[in-house]
Order: sequence, then C-alpha cells, then structure tokens
Amino acid sequence: MPNIKSAKKRMQLSQKWATRNRAARARIRTAVKRVRQAEDVETAQARLPEAVSLLDRAARRNLFHRKKVDRVKSQLHRHVNELAES
Repeated sequence: MPNIKSAKKRMQLSQKWATRNRAARARIRTAVKRVRQAEDVETAQARLPEAVSLLDRAARRNLFHRKKVDRVKSQLHRHVNELAES
C-alpha cells in the first residue's frame, strides 16, 4: 500500500482505468463473437459495423495494437464475404 498521496491517487486511477479497459475489451470480444456466430449473411452484415467501430476505437485508445485490430477486422470481413458466397 502506498504511503505517498500522489502514489495513492495513481493507484486509484490505475484501478479505475483497468476496470474500464476490461469492460471495453469484453464488449469487443462479444461483438466479434456475434459476427462470427451469425448464421446468415444479413445478420452478420448488420453486426459487422458495430464490431468494426469498437475495434477502431480500441486502436485509437491503444487498447489493442492497431495491427491486431486490422487483422481482426480483415478476418471478420473475410468471414462475412464467405457467408455471402455460400
């Protein structure tokens, strides 16, 4: 436990942001999972923009590395296109 006032404040802020980051990552994982589990093309295409938006926001906030975000977005688009072809 920190003794210095500024260290206590930093610890509280770190916990607050860790909680926010955890919630944001959970929303992203859920959105990606919903796109991947979509049975038909219309559902997948409807859910895709939300997932892409959340991923882009995570990249801007350095929640995920931008190249990881690009890779996941590419995988999602490829998945939706494969659903459309079949």
